[in-house]
Amino acid sequence: MPKVLHQDPLGAGLGLRRALMGPLLSMEEKTVDFLELAPENWIGVGGRYADGLDTLGERFPFVMHGLSLDIGGPDPLDMNLLEGVANLVKRFDVPIYSEHLTYCAADGHLYDLLPIPFTDEAVHYVSERIGVVQDYLDMPLVLENASYYAQAHKDLDEAAFINAVVEESGCQLLLDVNNVYVNSVNHGYEPLTFIDALPLDAVRYIHIAGHYDEADDLKVDTHGADVIDPVWEILDEAYARVGALPTLLERDFNFPEFDTLLGEITQIRNAQHRCLQPAQSFKA
Repeated sequence: MPKVLHQDPLGAGLGLRRALMGPLLSMEEKTVDFLELAPENWIGVGGRYADGLDTLGERFPFVMHGLSLDIGGPDPLDMNLLEGVANLVKRFDVPIYSEHLTYCAADGHLYDLLPIPFTDEAVHYVSERIGVVQDYLDMPLVLENASYYAQAHKDLDEAAFINAVVEESGCQLLLDVNNVYVNSVNHGYEPLTFIDALPLDAVRYIHIAGHYDEADDLKVDTHGADVIDPVWEILDEAYARVGALPTLLERDFNFPEFDTLLGEITQIRNAQHRCLQPAQSFKA
């Protein structure tokens, strides 16, 4: 297992989107606890965006969540991307680099996150590629349970596939509670049963987000809407199982007033506080 070099942030974070750069630069230091950046959007960036990134990096801890590592795809791993990720890890002392347990390229980038077949062969293939990434970065790769809409071939169920990848590769998990909810509706399973079947000791980090209601039985993971009550309830249940791990509010577009986003940050913090209260009471 690669060593963890840096200290994880605590609390509730927000995504570092260029559309939010102004409000992020203007907010006070304790408004959020950390910021998450997609390395592909910041590698090699110059000018005022680079200046803003440096300023925010001095004020807030960063974590990274990638979009195009293509851990399950047939194309060779992009070592130029990994070099850029490694440079950002070093530059900003980044403790967590997460990605998606999906593929997104086949003879070129597909600009979508597609499900990997849930098979033993895929477990071995993905685990070997995870090992290359972890050896190169000298830190664990943290992989997100993905939303998906068409079922790829499977010999294993999704939770069993994730367990097998974690066991063979030594990677860690990003638990996306909105993805659990979306998949539970789209594929007809009980969300907490799914969570309980995951290797919960491997969960390092949590995402929460909004989605789009295409129909009663079809939800689309968009990160473009407010978080709904059933997803907040799953977050409470996740905290009860894994503790109040650092949690990111994902919002990628259709941004509301900044105070509305901060209201959801407060909801995350309140949920974390509820999780921690029994332990605090016991210690007293």
